[in-house]
Amino acid sequence: MVTRVNGFSGMDIDSMVKSMMTAKKAPLDKMNQQKQLLNWTRESYREVSSKLYDFRYNKLITKYGSNDVLTVSKAVVSGNTDAIKATASSKANGIDMEVSVSQLATKTTVTTAGAGSGKQSTNTLASLQSAFDGSVPTSDEAKAKEFKLVVNDQTFTFKGSTDIQTVIATINDNSLANVTATFDETTGKFALASKTSGTTGTVTLGSGTDDNTLLSLFNKKDQTELQWQTETGKDSISKINGVEYIKPDNTFTVNGVAITLLTRTNTSGTDIPSKITTQTDTTAAVDVVKSFVSDYNTLIAALNTKIDEEKYRDYAPLTDEQKAEMKEADITTWTLKAQSGLLKNDDIIKSVLSEMRAHITEQLGGLAEMGITTGTYAENGKLILDENKLKTAMEANPTKLMNILQGPPSAPTTGIFDKMASSVFSAIEKISNRAGTNRYSADLTSTFKEESVMGKKLKEYNSRITTMLTYLDNQETRLYKQFTAMETAMNKLQSQSSSLFSTSS
Repeated sequence: MVTRVNGFSGMDIDSMVKSMMTAKKAPLDKMNQQKQLLNWTRESYREVSSKLYDFRYNKLITKYGSNDVLTVSKAVVSGNTDAIKATASSKANGIDMEVSVSQLATKTTVTTAGAGSGKQSTNTLASLQSAFDGSVPTSDEAKAKEFKLVVNDQTFTFKGSTDIQTVIATINDNSLANVTATFDETTGKFALASKTSGTTGTVTLGSGTDDNTLLSLFNKKDQTELQWQTETGKDSISKINGVEYIKPDNTFTVNGVAITLLTRTNTSGTDIPSKITTQTDTTAAVDVVKSFVSDYNTLIAALNTKIDEEKYRDYAPLTDEQKAEMKEADITTWTLKAQSGLLKNDDIIKSVLSEMRAHITEQLGGLAEMGITTGTYAENGKLILDENKLKTAMEANPTKLMNILQGPPSAPTTGIFDKMASSVFSAIEKISNRAGTNRYSADLTSTFKEESVMGKKLKEYNSRITTMLTYLDNQETRLYKQFTAMETAMNKLQSQSSSLFSTSS
C-alpha cells in the first residue's frame, strides 16, 4: 500500500490525482451506462413478455378458447324444472325434447358400519384400534402396528401412527385403485366409492384374512355382523321424446344439449316430465366478442407505444457523480428520457404485431359482415365493433363468427384465436432467448436467465468493468507513488538547501 505524502510542496495532490483520473474513468462510465441501458432494456422486454403471456394464456386460450363461449343457443327447461339441468352447446340443433327420469346413475360404494361419533379425520389409526383392544395409541407398538387394505387389486398398508386424512389422500391419489375414499366424522363411517359411475364401476375388496384390517377399524367394538355394506352402482334410465336412454352417468348430450339428471320425474307416483326448448340468445356471445376486441386493442396499443416511443440519444444514464450535482426532480426527469425508446422499432414486437394484423386481415371480409372492422391506418390495426350488426349477424348465422374466431370443429387451429396464440408464443420465445425472460409466467419480478443473448452480454460487461476497475486502481496507485516520490525528493532538496545555507553563514 502506498503511503500518501501530501502538503510539503503546497500542492493539493488529492485534487490533482482526482482530476487526472477523471479522463481515465471515462471508458468505465461509458461501460456502466451501457450496462444500465441493457438492464433497462431487459426489464422493458419482460414487461412486453408479461403482456403477451397474459393475452395468450389468460385471454386467447382460457377466456376465449372454450368451445361454448361463442354459443348463441340457450337451453330453457320448463315443466318439471327440478328434475334436470340443460346447457346448449354450439352444436345444439333446436329440437324440442321431453325428458322423463326413472333412475339416476349411482356409484358402487362400500361403506363401513361406523365407529360412532367423536372421531375426527386428524385421529390416528392407533387411536381407533385402542377402542378394540385398549392399547395406548401413543406407544411405539401401537404406532408401528400395520393395517391393510386391498381394493381393485391395489394394496395399501398404513401404520398406526398414520392419521385418517392421510389414509384418504393416499388412496385417492392412486389412479389405479380408481376409488374415492371419504370419512364421515358424525358417524365414524369410512366409505370407498368407484370413480366410475354406473354398473361398470367396481369396488372389489381383497379376500385374504388380513386384506381389510383397515376397514375393520371403522366399526364399533361389539360389531359382529355387517361390518361393511356394498351398494352396486346403477346406470341412469331416462326417456327423451319416447326413446329410452341407459347411461352410466347422469350427464350426457342429446341434440347438442348437455342434459344433467338431478332427480326422478315420477317421485309422486305420477310422471311429470321436463321439457327442453332451445332459444337464440346472443347476449353472452356478443359480450365475449366485445371483451376480445377490447383486450386485443389494449395489447396492440401497448406494443405500438413501445416501438413508436421517442428515443433521446443525448440522455445517457446518469453516473453517481452526475446525480450528486442534480436535484431529485431533475434526476427523475432525466432518467425517464434515458429509459424512453429502448424498444423503438424492435424487430420482435414489430413482427408479432404484423402477424396478428395479418390473421385479422385474412378474415376481414367475414369479420366485416359480422360488424368487426379495422380503424384507419393511423390507428395501427385497432378493431372497431358494431354491436348491433354483430348481434343481427349472429342471430342469422350463429356458427359463422365461431368458425372465423375459433375455427370449425374439424380444423380448430385455423381460427384467429389459435393463430394469434401461436404467433404470440413465438414472440414470447424470441424475447426469452434474447432477454432471458420467463416464457411461462407473466410475473414482472421473475429472475432473468443468464444463458440468453443479453445475459451473456451482461456477463461480458461485468468482466470488462472488473478489469477496468483493477486497471484504474493501479493507475491511481501509480500516480500517488509518483507524487509521493516527488514530495519526498522536494522535501529532501529543501532540507539540503537549508543545510547548505546554514553552513555558509
